[in-house]
Amino acid sequence: MTRFPRRAALLALTAAALTTPVAWAQAAWPDKPLTFIVPFAAGSATDQLARALGNSVTQQSKQPVVVDDKAGASGMIAAQAVAKAAPDGYTVLITTNTTHAANEHLYKKLPYDPVKDFAPVTGLGKGGQVLVVRADAPYKTVADLLAKARKEPGKLSFASGSSSSRVAGEMFKQLSHTEILHIPYKSNPNAITDLLGGQVDMMITDTATGVPQIKGGKLRALGVSTTHRIPILPEVPTIDEAGVKGYDMSYWFAAYVPAATPAPVVAKLRELLVNAVNGPAAKAFFETSGAEAWATTSPELAKFQADETLKWGKVIKAAGIEPE
Repeated sequence: MTRFPRRAALLALTAAALTTPVAWAQAAWPDKPLTFIVPFAAGSATDQLARALGNSVTQQSKQPVVVDDKAGASGMIAAQAVAKAAPDGYTVLITTNTTHAANEHLYKKLPYDPVKDFAPVTGLGKGGQVLVVRADAPYKTVADLLAKARKEPGKLSFASGSSSSRVAGEMFKQLSHTEILHIPYKSNPNAITDLLGGQVDMMITDTATGVPQIKGGKLRALGVSTTHRIPILPEVPTIDEAGVKGYDMSYWFAAYVPAATPAPVVAKLRELLVNAVNGPAAKAFFETSGAEAWATTSPELAKFQADETLKWGKVIKAAGIEPE
């Protein structure tokens, strides 16, 4: 063998020695526990979905899944934590349009880049929201609420525990031409607690958080945020048909990992999550929350996120919300 062919063969063997363990490692992934980081508090819709998905991923992979709720700062604490995590697929952000479509229009500076810092994995679900007041409140309809708001501008208050909830409330004000005071919370369950306690008058929350309180008789639903009634609350009109014309506000769940995560790992994680989205635990969540399953490819999620970012920017600007 001449010198140059011998050198080429040596290089080929060296490359194989270096890449084979990586291939083996990727093929064996996951071989340790995964962490699903959620930007909202325990009991939130995102937390409930993350736990349902985690159960399925554990059954498939035989590896534990830890759900870590990092609530606060409109999801920025959780998003930043995942952006800075090791890009090995073991730290997954189970999030919503709050962190990956709305926040960049609500804040002048983010501690993470929604596009550059993440690799999209898959969409997980879509859902609507519901306008709720306490069950003992004097408001039986959206019209009753609007009458009070117009009679005493600034007297009523609305809570929000996510960007979706906040923008939903701001859009309600903008389209109904009313002045209602905004009270922010770390997460929707926290906001619900104060709504039940009488500290705030109303909120527009995700159905997963609101429906149990409605079914339990503690909250009264006045309208749903989508353009069509939802099966889980068939008797509740849409906010649009209740008098606020043009009202439409939904939300979505998706999974992301740090940007440099290897493509084979992203693909394997996507396979596990898509199976989980279609599994019994997630199905039960969707059936009881009024949301619906929604799985995508990674490129489809990237395109959807880009479109949604433009959409949410327009909604936030139309609602007159100034970046903080």
